[in-house]
Order: sequence, then C-alpha cells, then structure tokens
Amino acid sequence: MHEPRPRTSRVHGPQHGRNGTVTTSPASPASSGPYQLSRYPETLAVVRLAAGAEIPEWAESSSVFSITATATETSLVCAGRSVPRKARHHKPLTAFCVDGQLDLGLTGVLVALLTPLAEEEISVFTLSTFDTDWILVPTAAADRAEEAWRRSGHTVAPAVPV
Repeated sequence: MHEPRPRTSRVHGPQHGRNGTVTTSPASPASSGPYQLSRYPETLAVVRLAAGAEIPEWAESSSVFSITATATETSLVCAGRSVPRKARHHKPLTAFCVDGQLDLGLTGVLVALLTPLAEEEISVFTLSTFDTDWILVPTAAADRAEEAWRRSGHTVAPAVPV
C-alpha cells in the first residue's frame, strides 16, 4: 500500500509562521500564537449587493478590497469614503492583518485572535486570503481591540505601507 508523503510548504526559503517567527521549515500544524498584527489607517465598509451584482464604480480599493459572491449575495469590502448612504452597508471599520505568511495547515489562529475580542464584546468581520487572515472591527472599538490583544500576549503596530 502506498504511504502518502508528508505535505511540505509551497513557500521556499525563510517564511513567517502564524506565530510571527521566521522559520526555515514548515510550521507546526497547530499554533495558538502569540501573533503580530498590523493596523491599517483606512476606514472600510462591508457592503451587501444582490447575487450576481456588478461591482459599482463607487467601490474604491483600499488596503483590503474583497469581493465574495455566493448564490444568495455578493459582499464587498472596500474603502468606506464613497459608499452611498442608500447602499446596504456597515461602516466605519478598521482592518487588522496578521503579519507574515500563514501556512494553510495551521489551526486555531482565529480562535486565538477572536477570543479576546469576544470577551470584550467587540464584533468582528473576518476574511482570509491565501497568505493571511484579516479582522475588521468597528472603528470605535479599534483601540479596545488592540488592548485586548496586547493583554493576551499579541502585538499590534501601525501597518507599514508597501
């Protein structure tokens, strides 16, 4: 019987694990942090569009721009400055990004980051990319979110422009 080979990371060379450390080999499949996060300065919005909707001209890109389409809706994360009042949306939101490239096999990352926010009763909107996780919180609660993470051993710093 054929034994499957262990899965290796697709990233070559040094990489940042979900715990923020630089590794030269694939990270452990389970990790609970601590994590390093970057706080982005833009004000964002989450907008609900109809299923199959075209992306409107007013939708402006920002540090994070995301389109998620399902059979029942299209959700858009975009800069909040141009979202029309009549559009169904939630804003203002502040984005935090987990620093480094995250191995898709890791578990517990969002649990480690969302638990301190749940304990503070801070609502969240999360999304993930191939490389990392993003956590959006109401802008009025962004400072409280930072403090909750710091008390839990995580670090937060302003995002460095790319």
